Parts: sequence; C-alpha cells; structure tokens
Amino acid sequence: MPYTKKDIFQQLTQARRAHYDVARLSCVERNALLNTIQKEIRKNKNAILKANRGDVKRMAHGDPKIDRLVLDEKRIHSMLADMREIIKQPDPLGMILSEKTLRNGLKLKKVSVPLGVIGVIYESRPNVTLDVVALAIKSGNGAVLKGGEEASETNRAIVACIHRALRLKGIPQDAVVNFGDAPRATVIHLLKATGFIDVIIPRGGKGLIDFVRQEARVPIIETGAGVCHVYIDESADISKAVKIVANAKLTRPSVCNSLDTIVIHKKVAQKIIPLIAQEFKKKQVIIHADTDGYAILKKNEYPFVRKAHRATWSTEWLSFQCGLKTVNTVDDALNHIANYSTRHSEAIITENTKTTHRFLQEVDAAVVYHNASTRFTDGSCFEMGGEIGISTQKLHARGPMGLKELTTYKWIVSGNGQIRE
Repeated sequence: MPYTKKDIFQQLTQARRAHYDVARLSCVERNALLNTIQKEIRKNKNAILKANRGDVKRMAHGDPKIDRLVLDEKRIHSMLADMREIIKQPDPLGMILSEKTLRNGLKLKKVSVPLGVIGVIYESRPNVTLDVVALAIKSGNGAVLKGGEEASETNRAIVACIHRALRLKGIPQDAVVNFGDAPRATVIHLLKATGFIDVIIPRGGKGLIDFVRQEARVPIIETGAGVCHVYIDESADISKAVKIVANAKLTRPSVCNSLDTIVIHKKVAQKIIPLIAQEFKKKQVIIHADTDGYAILKKNEYPFVRKAHRATWSTEWLSFQCGLKTVNTVDDALNHIANYSTRHSEAIITENTKTTHRFLQEVDAAVVYHNASTRFTDGSCFEMGGEIGISTQKLHARGPMGLKELTTYKWIVSGNGQIRE
C-alpha cells in the first residue's frame, strides 16, 4: 500500500466518515460487533500465531521487546477475555452527567459522547491492537493504529479479522485504519492531522512519548513510560516486602508497571536486601546499588551487583535490572521519588498508619499503592476490560484509561422559544 501524504490523508478522511457509522450504533449493536470480532480472532487464531512467529523471528536475540511482542494461546485467550469484559461494561455513551433547568426555562443536559477518531502510536505489543479497537468501538469511536514495525505481520493479521467483522456487520472497514506497515515518517503526518484525528495516544518508551509531545499538533494524552518505585519503610512487614518486590520486578519486567527502583530504609536494609537478593538471583537481576546497598550485596556475595550512577535513578529498565537506593528517613524517600518519578505507579510497604497516610497523600502519581505490587496498574486488573493506555498526565484522564476515558461530553439545551435579550 502506498503511503504518500495524499494517501494517508485520504485514509484519514475515510476514517473520519466511518466513525459516525460506529457512533450511530446502539450499545447492543456495538456489543454484537465486538462478539463478531471475537469469533473472527478465534477462527483465525493459527494465522495470527504464525504471523507472530514471523515477527519474533526478525527480532534480535535477547531484545527485551520480545516479551512484549510474543503471542501464544494463553495470551490470545487473555486478549479475548478482556474483550468479553469490555462487552459486559455499561454503555459509556448517552450518560446524563448533570442536568438542570435555568430561571429562564431552558433545560440543560450534559451528556457523554464519543471523542471521535482516536489515534494510537505504540510499540511491540500486538495485544494493544485488539484492546484499542475493542475500547474504541464500545465507546463509539473510530481508531487509527500505528503499531511498531517489529509487530507488523501480527497486527496485520489481527486487523484483517477486525475488518472482516466490520464488513459482516455492514460497517465500513475504514472505521479502523492500520498504518502498521507504513514507514516511521507516517507518524509525523498523523501527529499533524488536525481535523482528522481528535486525540493521539502514544504507548511506548520515553523516546516515543517525548517525540510525540514535541511534534504533535493534535491533542495528546501521555501514557506509558514508568520509572516505578517501591519504598520499603522501617515499619515494613519483611515477608510482605520480599513478596511484593519480587512480584513487581520478576513477573514481567518489560512492561511499564514493573519495578525500576527499590527505595529502602537503612534500619531494615541489612535484613531485607539479602532476602530480596535470593529471589532476584533466580532471574540474574542486575542491581545498580548506591554505596550502602552495594556493600550489603557484596557482603552477601550477590553476583549481579553494579555501582549506581546518576542515570540509574531516571532509568526505566524494562528488563531484569533495577536500582537500589537506601534512605535515612521517610522524607528522603519522598524526595527521591519526587525527583525521579514519571508519575506512573509508586508503592510503599509499611505497617505504620501515619507513614502510609503521608505517602498516599504526598506522592504525585497516577496510581499509589500501600502494601501491594505496582504490577496491578492495568485496565484488566482494575476490572475495566483492558485499557487504551496508562495516562501519566492530569488533564482529561489519569491512570488506566477505559471506556469512560474515551468519551467527552456535550451540552444539550432545550427551549420553548427563548431568546437572549
């Protein structure tokens, strides 16, 4: 398919028209369309897995993005389970958010409506393709997709299923546009497509998000990049601390809600660090430690320790690596997090009620945890049926973005001949 500027904007024009066909559907009809997409995915599962194997084969051995890219039976089952959860969710459209009657008799209603055409630029993860489309359709929106070239075959196979379902339901397939095969230069045109795309949502690393922020003329919602901390307080329960830190780092290190820096009070460092090291040793986690943490790990003969440097604290590792920072007080912990957090997910492990309250109140992040793993920052875990991204900004949406976050509102005013004097 050609991707000249003219071709791109022709497709965006068609997407603009087609999204009205989706917006006009009733909730029952939108759910039926999602069920048809599910059937097409199940029917063509083997073709999707074959395409995915081709994408994975092209990746460099050891690339941390492989974990995000690879699909198997279990992950496809999980993707379809998220779709079923989205289908179960209440209709986000037509909700009366507020209403009142003015003194002059005018009746005002504030009603939820679709955003319009949503553009999503993302890296590696083909499950995002299905999440985005399911959430967009359920909320009455069109979708413009620009996945990473590394997942192009997989995304093409998934979108082919979506297009078949749209045609079967009499909806133009242009309601979902896939630019996954397009060169990266296409992104610039999407970012400047005012009047065609209503909002752009980048999902990926800091480099992608910074680029989108700098170049976009279309409004954006920043998502994704997470430098996530777990602070282990002096009043922490040791078994909870070890279990939570191990989960936050070891389960899926390549995702944005995984642990990047352990912050630990010096009063419990000697007890807890060796226990964490035992868990981390199983996965050969490289720990970039400050002076005190380094000494403790060396004393316990941990083989994968490195000395931390300035860049350690601002690094989103996305691999089996993390930072280790020791602190003297809660204030030191809060200051460190404030300096290096990307406002994604932050956690405290403590049994002290006063310290818990202070941490939860003062830490500025989309999601703040007490005695729980940061890995729960996910639309599925929040029982939202997946998410279109984790917003790290404060306007419009924050945290996991589900159906309600893909709507805006309009005022409907009913009168009986009133005119303004």
